Amino acid sequence: MRFIARVEVRLREGIADPEGATIERALPALGFDGIASVRSGRCFQVELDAADLATAQNHAAALADRLLANPVIEESIIEVTPL
Repeated sequence: MRFIARVEVRLREGIADPEGATIERALPALGFDGIASVRSGRCFQVELDAADLATAQNHAAALADRLLANPVIEESIIEVTPL
């Protein structure tokens, strides 16, 4: 079966996010008020073949841990759906 894995990678709480901080500081000048906090991240979409949903989820988690995210400072959120 074919699946789509969406992997969101973001910095763990407590890790400085200079990109998010820059965006947060720029928002009032662009007319966006009431923004309490901004954290940046990356999103990857991967199409993969696997025998079942559980196997696809395991493959996506391994891909995130070994390549897409630095597990020391980043966390990943994985969503896998059949194609």
